[in-house]
Amino acid sequence: MEIVIWALFGLGAGVAAKFVMPRATPGGLVLTALLGLGGALVGAWLGRMLGFYRPGQPASFVMAVIGALIVLTVFDFVASRR
Repeated sequence: MEIVIWALFGLGAGVAAKFVMPRATPGGLVLTALLGLGGALVGAWLGRMLGFYRPGQPASFVMAVIGALIVLTVFDFVASRR
């Protein structure tokens, strides 16, 4: 059940990152949401490992959005170079 909650949390952070970075990402909304999910999971995990917050704190959403923004920016950079 925890994986489902993480997935929903990550998709929400990915969508939030997309609104912060409204530039058109190749692949559409689904790919953007999946990339955001991956970035959110990595960002939230990294924040917990570095001791920035404990599980369940609101800061985890902020870190998840930051991770999603980083992944979306890297993907946009790589996709635009092709």
